[in-house]
Amino acid sequence: MATVFTSRQAIQITGVTQRQLAYWRKTGLITPSQRTPGGHSRYSFHDLIALKTAKRLIDAGVSLQKLRNSITALTRTLPQLKQPLSELSLLATGDVILVFHEGAVFETLTGQEWILPIAQFQREVERKQNTRRPSPPSGQGELFPETSWECDLQDGNAANSK
Repeated sequence: MATVFTSRQAIQITGVTQRQLAYWRKTGLITPSQRTPGGHSRYSFHDLIALKTAKRLIDAGVSLQKLRNSITALTRTLPQLKQPLSELSLLATGDVILVFHEGAVFETLTGQEWILPIAQFQREVERKQNTRRPSPPSGQGELFPETSWECDLQDGNAANSK
């Protein structure tokens, strides 16, 4: 049997208050994985991670409502997850919660991606540049044969080079 923790142990380990723990359990934000035959809550290690994550996000300025909405959105977006707070890496920036999942970083509520993979983008630009080089119309000479147009990938602007 996996290790389980009492409510008192969960409070000591995670730093949540007894009031928070009771409220989150009552409202379904984070519920214990198990109950004893006598009805006492028992928290798994994953439950402790969820409790600690919720506490850190709230301490970082995320509202409880934003946290609830984010969990709902994450379970809708990633239905294979049972406990988003313990299965994902999250980052709070003000009142925005970002999630790291399978190499992507996105905002929990909107799903908007926050990272532009620059190296991948550069390869796409180079591929398009190589396939779309302008050529002079057939039968006509170049107006300025000593000049060729190339893409300056360092600043993204077209530049003349000799």
